[in-house]
Amino acid sequence: MTRTTTPTVDALGTDVGVRLPVAVHFDDMDPMGLLHNSRYAVLVERAWNNFWRDRGLGGKSGLDGDGFNVIKAFDITFDFPVSELGEYAVHLWMERLGATSATAGYRVCSADGITTYAHGSRTVVRLNKTTLTPTPWSERVWEIARTTGLLQDKA
Repeated sequence: MTRTTTPTVDALGTDVGVRLPVAVHFDDMDPMGLLHNSRYAVLVERAWNNFWRDRGLGGKSGLDGDGFNVIKAFDITFDFPVSELGEYAVHLWMERLGATSATAGYRVCSADGITTYAHGSRTVVRLNKTTLTPTPWSERVWEIARTTGLLQDKA
């Protein structure tokens, strides 16, 4: 699978963000043949990790610098069950980028972005690797957020 980002239009009408390909595999399914509820969060996390690493953030381990952050909150609403294996997408956008935290919206959707299976938001806090206290995002994060169409409010 090629990791490319495609600008997309959110189902709610916002014209921000990127859509990244993800795959649903056999072992992602529950006994009813549906994508297990815990796997939606995994798809979202993998999409974000790929987005930032493709832009050179996080270093080789993915946990250096801005890549060293923790989830503060993860909210999800399930809209329609994923019932088949194959290619899907995660549409990502930034709702708020603060000094040390970021809240992002997402949709788990069909590969073409038309069908939304789940949507929500996630908030992360960047930590200092030594003290484990909040630390500011680098200018590179701000630059990427501004230039890739991630930010909803460009002000």
